[in-house]
Amino acid sequence: MTFLNMLLMLPQEVASDEGMVNALVVRFNEGGSYMWPVLISLIIGLAISFERIITLNRADINTRKFIVKVKGALEGGGITAAEEVCAGTRGPVASVFQAGLLRHDEGIEAVEKAIVSYGSIEMSFLERGLVWLSLFISMAPMFGFLGTVVGMVEAFDAIESAGDISPSLVAGGIKVALLTTVFGLITAIILQFFYNYITSKIDRIVIDMEEASLELIDSLVLMQAGRPS
Repeated sequence: MTFLNMLLMLPQEVASDEGMVNALVVRFNEGGSYMWPVLISLIIGLAISFERIITLNRADINTRKFIVKVKGALEGGGITAAEEVCAGTRGPVASVFQAGLLRHDEGIEAVEKAIVSYGSIEMSFLERGLVWLSLFISMAPMFGFLGTVVGMVEAFDAIESAGDISPSLVAGGIKVALLTTVFGLITAIILQFFYNYITSKIDRIVIDMEEASLELIDSLVLMQAGRPS
């Protein structure tokens, strides 16, 4: 029996005859209507996670190599050549560089302000969708706990109607309670893993952007002073 079978307490005959997918479907159906909000949270959360991962991977470049290339363009062709390098490179670092270079004629202070302003815009693009992902991480176990409460209420209703306590009366309600809780927690764990991965990647891109911006400003200051960078 696999770890997932043990976690979901799947019958061995179900897991072996119908397969893991069918067994999960069986447990999902046993969980009742409160399993659907959990499943929707998982699907939307995974869609947001995959979209963010793809976007961040496309935005992630070799920052050190890019800085060397921009410095070489500044030394060889000036601001115009450096702007062309930035325009031909994807990612937030190149966009921030280009925003700063476009304000070069207004002085270093204008360059710094442009870098800070555009850096904030780029950060908002990088973090887009994380609020919704965080929402689904919180909502999935809440839906599961709601199913738990409803299942327990159904169990006590059955006891009240029968006027007696027996395992067969309360088993159905307790099963719903446990299954919704399990699936809600599993969904939250999966989405939390992706959330942490995405935020760590964003933090690294932001750090690269800040360090690269400082090097750009230093290069522009040295160029204005007439010294090679």
